[in-house]
Amino acid sequence: MKRFCGAEFWNANLTLHTESPDLTPCFQNTVLVWIPCIFLWVSFPFYHFYLKQNNKGYIMMSVLNKFKTFFGVLLWLICWLDLFYELGKSRVQYPVNIVSPLILGITMLLATVLIQYERLRGVQSSGLLFIFWMLALLCAIVPFRSRIREALDKGVTDQLRFTTFYIYFGLLLFQLILSCFNEKPPLFSSIVTDPNPCPESTAGFLSTMTFWWFTSMVIKGYRNPLEDKDLWSLNKKDTSEVVVPTLIKNWETEKAKVQRKNQAVYSKSSNKVLNHVDGGTEEAEVLLLGKNDTKQPSFLKALLKAYGSYFLIGSVYKLMQDLISFVNPQLLNLLINFTEQKDVPSWWGFALAFLMFFCALLQTIILHQHFQYCFVTGMRLRTAIIGAVYRKALVITNSAKRSSTVGEIVNLMSVDAQRFMDLTTFLNLLWSAPLQIILALYFLWQKLGPSVLAGVAVMVLLIPLNAAIAMKTRAFQVEQMQYKDARIKLMSEILNGIKVLKLYAWENSFKEKVKQIREKELKVLRKSAYLGAVSIFAWTSAPFLVALTTFAVYVTVDDKNVLDAKKAFVSLSLFNILRFPLNMLPQVISSLVQASVSLKRIQSFLSHDELDPDSVDKKNIASGCVVTVVNGKFTWAKSDPATLHSINLMVPHGSLLAVVGHVGCGKSSLVSALLGEMEKLEGEISIRGSVAYVSQQAWIQNATLRDNILFGKPYNAEKYSSILEACALLTDLEVLPGGDQTEIGEKGINLSGGQKQRVSIARALYSEADIYLLDDPLSAVDAHVAKHIFDKVIGPEGLLKDKTRILVTHGITFLPLVDNIVVLVDGSVSEMGSYQELLTQNGAFAEFLRNYALEDVVEEDEAIELEEEEDFPEDTLSNHVDMIDNEPVANEARKQFFRQISVISVDLENPKKMSTRKRKCSERKAAEHPPDKRSSAQKLIHTETAETGRVKLQVFWEYVKAVGPVLCVFICFLYCCQNAAAIGANVWLSEWTSDSVVNGTQTETSMRVGVYAALGLTQGVLVMISSFTLALGGIGAARTLHSALLENKFCTPQAFFDTTPLGRIINRFSKDIYVIDEVIPHTILMFLATFFTSVATMIVIITNTPLFAVVIVPLAIAYFFVQVFLSSLPVF
Repeated sequence: MKRFCGAEFWNANLTLHTESPDLTPCFQNTVLVWIPCIFLWVSFPFYHFYLKQNNKGYIMMSVLNKFKTFFGVLLWLICWLDLFYELGKSRVQYPVNIVSPLILGITMLLATVLIQYERLRGVQSSGLLFIFWMLALLCAIVPFRSRIREALDKGVTDQLRFTTFYIYFGLLLFQLILSCFNEKPPLFSSIVTDPNPCPESTAGFLSTMTFWWFTSMVIKGYRNPLEDKDLWSLNKKDTSEVVVPTLIKNWETEKAKVQRKNQAVYSKSSNKVLNHVDGGTEEAEVLLLGKNDTKQPSFLKALLKAYGSYFLIGSVYKLMQDLISFVNPQLLNLLINFTEQKDVPSWWGFALAFLMFFCALLQTIILHQHFQYCFVTGMRLRTAIIGAVYRKALVITNSAKRSSTVGEIVNLMSVDAQRFMDLTTFLNLLWSAPLQIILALYFLWQKLGPSVLAGVAVMVLLIPLNAAIAMKTRAFQVEQMQYKDARIKLMSEILNGIKVLKLYAWENSFKEKVKQIREKELKVLRKSAYLGAVSIFAWTSAPFLVALTTFAVYVTVDDKNVLDAKKAFVSLSLFNILRFPLNMLPQVISSLVQASVSLKRIQSFLSHDELDPDSVDKKNIASGCVVTVVNGKFTWAKSDPATLHSINLMVPHGSLLAVVGHVGCGKSSLVSALLGEMEKLEGEISIRGSVAYVSQQAWIQNATLRDNILFGKPYNAEKYSSILEACALLTDLEVLPGGDQTEIGEKGINLSGGQKQRVSIARALYSEADIYLLDDPLSAVDAHVAKHIFDKVIGPEGLLKDKTRILVTHGITFLPLVDNIVVLVDGSVSEMGSYQELLTQNGAFAEFLRNYALEDVVEEDEAIELEEEEDFPEDTLSNHVDMIDNEPVANEARKQFFRQISVISVDLENPKKMSTRKRKCSERKAAEHPPDKRSSAQKLIHTETAETGRVKLQVFWEYVKAVGPVLCVFICFLYCCQNAAAIGANVWLSEWTSDSVVNGTQTETSMRVGVYAALGLTQGVLVMISSFTLALGGIGAARTLHSALLENKFCTPQAFFDTTPLGRIINRFSKDIYVIDEVIPHTILMFLATFFTSVATMIVIITNTPLFAVVIVPLAIAYFFVQVFLSSLPVF
């Protein structure tokens, strides 16, 4: 290096062994100049690839960007000025004076070009350039100090280089400051149009690394409890509209790939079988199907392709954190050396302490970035899985619905999806834990030599135990999920039929059924918890056992091996690093086992057959007909016999087709086949235009009456009023307390059957579809109302007269008014034609008329008699309502239900009054707006609210009571004892290292090893006992809380179920019970272990260094206020 620099490269006396350290000029002009340059050039290819793949748009040239570019050009010119200044000399002294300015100048030019390239790619803040400017500035600090010292001692020898360097330093400082500010968002980005965008998307590199962008939300939450409206909008890439299609796309690709492979295997196998089988193709197919070796698509591969790249960034952060974590033990080794040496500069200690702090700070920043990526990945996984399962539940075939119960689907979306979210947090430990173990053992080998192999043997011996525990845990997990599915299925059935159950007083019997399943579930959960306690014991004791065997072997194999403070405490620091991977690895494996069970469940569900979207052809169709069925053969499941066969149907545009037949002949199945909800075995279906469907059982959503009719369509007052009049809903609006703004309860609880059906018809009418499939919608209304709806809506003079209508009906009075009639007998078309044509044939239609004529005549006679009767007394309704109001058990919400339910179209049931109302309605204008009763409308179902602020002590006390106060105290006592044993072991080790050395050996090593082993094993046994006790308490609390919840719901009045969505109640019995069963006990275990370990650590430090108590007090106050500040934020 002397030829290159003209001086020595390194001088320890100048740098280390002096009270005023400095670096040699050669080192300053080479290493300190080249480090930032090497960083930028190495990072540039990867960064360029990233920018090409992620183009966020174009950013307009701003003042900030102009300054950055201007300063970059100045830096480049200054570097080239130094270069040309050196070249202008008559004789170049040393090559370093040319090479370093040349490299630095080219690098500054690259940085300047990057500033503009990032602007064109929409980068608002550059992390790469921020690190580059910071590295360049840090490397320039040493020459900054050296030049000042040289100028003070010898004066300025080269004024040009002296001046250019300090200009260079100032420009670097300006560039670093400017890099902390953000550019404006790219043009046409969603950030500009969003009224409440998340600041994370526009946060700078420094703000992102320190999470400073979240500060405003924390301050707002501290001042006032946060609500949903206070939260920022989700980033576009985190929304379900982006996350769910990404997973579904990769899953469909995986399915298609596997399907192609299976087809290729099938074609090869079929050729071989056909060559060896004389029975023909049928026997060959039987042999092929019997092999059942088809490959299944991998849901795991779809997950990795969708979110693996993003998760990989978090893995890189984890790798950096793992490597940095091993720096502190090396610094501790240097610090102990510093304390043992007397003639060393004092700045060594300050430098080592600062480096230890800096490493811990850097490690914390990187670790939390890793967690951020893991949490976001987990959130996306959970969102995508829920969306994929929900989408699949809408399109699976009817045969698949038989094998997948409602309880299983609920658990897939709540429990199984949550398992993936929980797993991603520590999934990187699968490779990180072995890496940390290997590095720790490597450094331990340097300290203790081959004795470390004894510790490795202990870890190897624990692997089979862990494998057995993992396999057993998986079996318990499968069994537990089966019981959980059965319990949720039963609860779903109970809640759906809660009214009937209460009317027949079946609460106790069904409660016992749920409790029986719950007991089986808790029995499995108890076994799993006890198994987990054994696992915790084994792996909590593992670091101590490794340390014990290593120290024991080290001092035993050779009397000259002295366990001094340096070896003991550096080794302990490495053993403490070992503690986390050794403790967390079994938990990660356990979570991985549970997630693998969930993965198979989700993969099995998503692999179910789907309804063929192309079974109904919406393109090719015969001219003049909008609905065509040719030789149709349909079934509800491929394994079942055909429900419909020999179906031939042609429906012209604008015609009214009636479908009639006996009960069970397949009328509703025909409508389902036209909708594509049945399996098509043979034939063709063609439909041209949009379709509106009205089912036999009206579907009503929890919204206002108007929202139920509009169903997302824009409001048109004229059309809306005419539809209300046609569907005979105007009189109902007068009865309902809020008019069309009255909120309809779940499943239309505050509407009668006829009202719900008329709302369903009105919804279909408002959609303005081309084809209307009406599955016997008039069966739920009275005869005169059915006549009104047929005349005003369905019939030849109704609002749908120009639309194509297919009407399933039993009302023979409407048949003469239809264009064509289809008669179904045993799933096939028996006859088809007009009313007169079918009468003359005297076939199945004539038989149908004979069966239903008498019933229809009786209904018409009853309607005529009602028209001749007088009106009801005006006070009849009010007396009925008053009786309800006087019931002492009726609460206000239930009174409101009875008012709405009891007034079930009194006018419709009293046709004379109805005729009067009809006359009044006919006098109104068609475009008249319905009466606005919004002010009197009452909200039946309220939005679910969550507690805000800190968790109340009452909540903790309720859980303590569920566990048992005495048991809680005993658990805390056990944790105190195990930490006392841990303190004793560390104190004993400290005394051991302080033993005097006689003739190069330590005395009483056997006694030291024995006591150390006894204290450690005592700690392990106490850990196992405390884990068993905590598991016992958690199971007891789970039983108590579930029984209380179950008892409460069975004793809750019916009004609660009328005003509460069933999904909300189901969620309490699925997700919340899962949290009580598994999440809370695990969280309590971690809290108790952390709390008592922290207290024990502080006690030990204060005992040995009382002055530390002075530091503890302000730190405790600061942490307390931070905790209060953050605990005010709610958990949504």
